[in-house]
Amino acid sequence: MLQEIVISGFGGQGVLSMGKILAYSGIMEDKEVSWFPAYGPEQRGGTANVTVIISDEPISSPVVNQYDVAIVLNQPSLEKFERRVKPGGALIYDGYGIHKKVERNDINVFRINAMDESMKMENTKVFNMIVLGGLLKISPMVDVEHVMLGLKKSLPERHHKLLPMNEEAILRGMEIIELEQKAITS
Repeated sequence: MLQEIVISGFGGQGVLSMGKILAYSGIMEDKEVSWFPAYGPEQRGGTANVTVIISDEPISSPVVNQYDVAIVLNQPSLEKFERRVKPGGALIYDGYGIHKKVERNDINVFRINAMDESMKMENTKVFNMIVLGGLLKISPMVDVEHVMLGLKKSLPERHHKLLPMNEEAILRGMEIIELEQKAITS
């Protein structure tokens, strides 16, 4: 198993945290993992992204040119990463942040209304966990149990009381992700 994922969006959307939790989860399952964030002054408000690789075999490089899965949470991220999804791969987007349609027809496109759902849950801070749940539904590369352990490891102890709400958000994301466009294969 080899999964090369990019998660991209505005700083403050939990993009880097989502990647870190995914990486911790892979480590807890004794998988090979690479976590490679890319951000600068844009960490708060501009675009930020993280590449996560999870594999059963050693990873030769954290640098990836094409991804199995791209999660894009804003229009600039779609414009940057849509063309870098491998044919037959998947692109996940939040309906709140994307205004133009995905143009490619050789990838599977999934819509997750994570922002809307986080508002229904009355806590927009679980937005990224809803998205992570959607990813795990379409590509179950790690178990939710290990995601929760990774989340516990990445959260300061004073925030551990929020773990049940985050688990609820992950499970909700698994329920609401929708296939919007199936890859056309020849």
